[in-house]
Amino acid sequence: MSFRLGLRRSESSSLAKAMAQELNSSAPATATVTATATATAATVTSASTTKKSLWPSVLRWIPTSTDHIIAAEKRLLSLVKTPYTQELVNIGSGPPGSKVRWFRSTSNEPRFINTITFDSKPDSPTLVMVHGYAASQGFFFKNFDTLAKHFRIIAIDQLGWGGSSRPDFTCTSTEETEAWFIDSFEEWRKAKNLSNFVLLGHSFGGYIASKYALKHPEHVQHLILVGPAGFTSETEHKSERLTKFQATWTGAVLNHLWESNFTPMKVIRGLGPFGPNLVRKYTSARFGEGEGLAEQESSLLTDYVYHTLAAKASGELCLKHIFSFGAFARSPLLQRQIFNYPYLFKNHKGKNDISFSFDYRASDWKVPTTFIYGFQDWMDYKGADAARRSMTVPCDIIRVPQAGHFVFLDNAKGFHSAVLHACKRFLLPGNYSLEEGVVSV
Repeated sequence: MSFRLGLRRSESSSLAKAMAQELNSSAPATATVTATATATAATVTSASTTKKSLWPSVLRWIPTSTDHIIAAEKRLLSLVKTPYTQELVNIGSGPPGSKVRWFRSTSNEPRFINTITFDSKPDSPTLVMVHGYAASQGFFFKNFDTLAKHFRIIAIDQLGWGGSSRPDFTCTSTEETEAWFIDSFEEWRKAKNLSNFVLLGHSFGGYIASKYALKHPEHVQHLILVGPAGFTSETEHKSERLTKFQATWTGAVLNHLWESNFTPMKVIRGLGPFGPNLVRKYTSARFGEGEGLAEQESSLLTDYVYHTLAAKASGELCLKHIFSFGAFARSPLLQRQIFNYPYLFKNHKGKNDISFSFDYRASDWKVPTTFIYGFQDWMDYKGADAARRSMTVPCDIIRVPQAGHFVFLDNAKGFHSAVLHACKRFLLPGNYSLEEGVVSV
């Protein structure tokens, strides 16, 4: 594939300066980049007007920079044929009426969300795609061309990830951390003037998409949750095996690191110039499953992943506030509330039951939902199945063979059929049956 990047001189300068401020001094900026992928040109124009470091790249301990991130993203998206527009959407310095900025930042400058919008047919439904933890919008690179034939595709980097602003992360609770992502997404929606869109979230992005839909259901037509986190809680789903592991010395150390907010990205940064090789080994091993990646795809994705993960820590620090050790949600999407009524409820043997439980917040779930899981996904689809039983809106669970947690990379064709099947009521008349082997549970 080839790639042509058209930049007006003023836009190039604005983007480069904005990204440089974000990664080097946390100061925000805004800019717009228009990019068009074609099959005839093979040039990439880099925004190189940023202030250069006195240290050459080869001599830096962490060999990444503003220019590296920009160039890595453009190279990865050069694999996409569909023309697209990239923009840095201004979301202000904090949610309206809030006494805190994004969040407790010392800067009054606005922040931005890195956004790409693909060309589409007139009147196509809008599909907003939200990445998961330790990822960015570029992870969907194998899906953009196919889905853009049916939708107006908009993919974002969440606040604190990828090419979006990376404010200092100073949230101290689950509530504040959720607000960091939910409110910044809402300000982005307002800036883009969007409503009545299909919202797709993967893993942690599925958790945020769900929380957003619970708070702002009026804007979401349909919710697609791809291997979502957040449907299991430590109190209800923690296994005996994990409990025993946490009691071991190794488990205690890992649990301590988790509660200390020690993230995998800190390891990558700590390895300095050896970090890219670690990422290369990971992507080669992980994305060799299912369809696998072509050599060029693997190389470009590895480069992209490294530069986005090695940049300033921000959104990644949400981990311990959202999940406990073992990836159990601290604030599950569908909670169960326990009441003790020992004298009112008796079991089948006539003995007093200790407690009585019922689903909490199921009535608040107002958006029709489709869950998509790979057959080998470590996120268990049974959590979604349990949640579905208490929902009052249409809900479907689709499983895709030869795929794990990154189902959209492992089996892109099966994933596409699942998305189109889920959204067939919004699409033009056509055959949107599931691919062979893809099943609706």
